[in-house]
Amino acid sequence: MGILNLNFNDLPINTLVGADRRTFEAVTRGAEIDETYRRKYRLTKHIRQLLDPFYRINERCYAKLPEMTDMEAPVFIIGHWRSGTTYAHNLLSCDGRFGYCSTYQTVFPHLMLWGRPFFKRCMAAVMPSSRPTDSMKLGADLPQEEEFALSNMTPCSHYHFWMFPRRMAEYRDRYLTFATATEQEREEFLAAQDKVMRIALHVSGKRQFLSKNPPHTGRVRMLLEHYPHAKFIYLIRNPYVVYESTRNFFRSTLEAVRMQTFPAEQLEHEILLNYQALYEHYESDKKLVPEGQLVEVRFEELEAAPLEVTERIYDQLSLGEFQSVRPAMERYLATQQNFRKKEYVFDLQTMLTVERYWGDAIRQWDYRP
Repeated sequence: MGILNLNFNDLPINTLVGADRRTFEAVTRGAEIDETYRRKYRLTKHIRQLLDPFYRINERCYAKLPEMTDMEAPVFIIGHWRSGTTYAHNLLSCDGRFGYCSTYQTVFPHLMLWGRPFFKRCMAAVMPSSRPTDSMKLGADLPQEEEFALSNMTPCSHYHFWMFPRRMAEYRDRYLTFATATEQEREEFLAAQDKVMRIALHVSGKRQFLSKNPPHTGRVRMLLEHYPHAKFIYLIRNPYVVYESTRNFFRSTLEAVRMQTFPAEQLEHEILLNYQALYEHYESDKKLVPEGQLVEVRFEELEAAPLEVTERIYDQLSLGEFQSVRPAMERYLATQQNFRKKEYVFDLQTMLTVERYWGDAIRQWDYRP
């Protein structure tokens, strides 16, 4: 629990505080920042500037890292937001063979190789103890999706839309699916992905990276070209539930980190289009994944029988001997017994909207409201 007991909306700075100078300036250059958020922007910029010398020290440390010649093929947990990717990530991260991006690394990716104990304590002092949407536990060392780290390392990250939601459509086509990105932007993004993985594995002393990143759902082709032996776990969940849950998630997260106002009805429209883009790109690209490197999992089945389904994942992807890691997963699941997820009741308009935009997915997976 954060010492100051803050929630997300109380945070006086933006997550861009962890960005390097080049990324910060590229993302904010020419951006409209509404008056309401100017104080938070200025404080974020000031603290980020104070951290610059430490970021440069870390870069020198990174340049001296030995090459990782024995790194195993990464495992990517993908699926639209609110499809159970966090649950799967937390469960599989119980396997001590995996390294992963921590919450601390996502906020301060440039403070991982020097000064980490001190800055991690500073972060823990102000970090909320749970996520704003579902009360899932947060902690500096707990696994987290690396897109947040990537947004502090390169302008070529989809998650800059959290700060500047009026650019959601642009960020979707350019950096969610990379459909309109240049080859240079793709290369820069993949270099940042490599860096996140390399640092996480170096710090943890592991050889195989476990990724959880919903935006990667639209990047399977690009990731496979760069990591030809990568393995993918695709989470599927009832689209009606996903829509309602994503609306809540996006609203609460934007409230905490945005620099611009954004109409609720426009946000809902962009959510619908994001899902379409991820679904269509994934369905098009999954045929490129070699046999034995992709498994599709319904979240409802994983939630109902987590150990049995996880064992199937291990078997299908050849992730190693499952029984040796089962006790650690059982201990984790025991801590989740009191967790209660939100129940949703869908009105007619919501059902019609979801069916209009996401009907192909609903029919393919045979879901009902």
